[in-house]
Amino acid sequence: MPSSQKTIHLAETRGHADHGWLKSHHTFSFADYHDPSRMNFGTLRVLNDDVILGGSGFGTHPHRDMEIISIPIGGALAHKDSVGNSGGIRHGEVQVMSAGTGIAHSEFNGSETEEAKLLQIWVMPKKIGVTPRYDQKKFEMNERNNEFQLVVSPDGREGSLSINQDAFFSLANLQEDRTLSYKRRKDGNGLYVFLIDGEIEVAGEDMRKRDGIGLRDINEVTIKAKADSEILVIEVPMA
Repeated sequence: MPSSQKTIHLAETRGHADHGWLKSHHTFSFADYHDPSRMNFGTLRVLNDDVILGGSGFGTHPHRDMEIISIPIGGALAHKDSVGNSGGIRHGEVQVMSAGTGIAHSEFNGSETEEAKLLQIWVMPKKIGVTPRYDQKKFEMNERNNEFQLVVSPDGREGSLSINQDAFFSLANLQEDRTLSYKRRKDGNGLYVFLIDGEIEVAGEDMRKRDGIGLRDINEVTIKAKADSEILVIEVPMA
């Protein structure tokens, strides 16, 4: 596909912050990392790759008019918010939060000794000023072996969690030498492929652990695994 339809973000080009208790890599501009060419991909605004030391975490802080999706990839994360939700999530689970008119929450490593690793992703909402909402779910990991498992959608289809945007998040664990195709679910959406682990080929590009690629004006993309790989596809409106 033409290079104008692709946006490539190699892992080593991401912004980086080291706060001691928190080590984070930013695919898009965030906090002290600012790059005018990396503000967003359509309505995908933030993709942070966080490592939180044991016994540490984010104190209570507010959000407003943003869809926040947390995907743990190691360890456990404890959550508490201003609308009465509390609990923990770990690898295999997904958490969503529609900040809407305003919500405050805290996130802490659920272990005193083990690192917690997670992807925290922000998507700009379809409607502003909605009532804040929180949800989380454990997904069966074997249901994403060599196929895409839908975990986030606009309407909770296929057992997914719903958010306030025409966006879809899908996870897959693809074995070496296997191929898998992703077909766009909504016309006009773009696809952002983030490689959590492994090595793949997609849209004529080789990708390694924590690389990302945004694809515009494409209805379907085929992914080939060059090693056992864990893949996240984020489909979002481009306007």
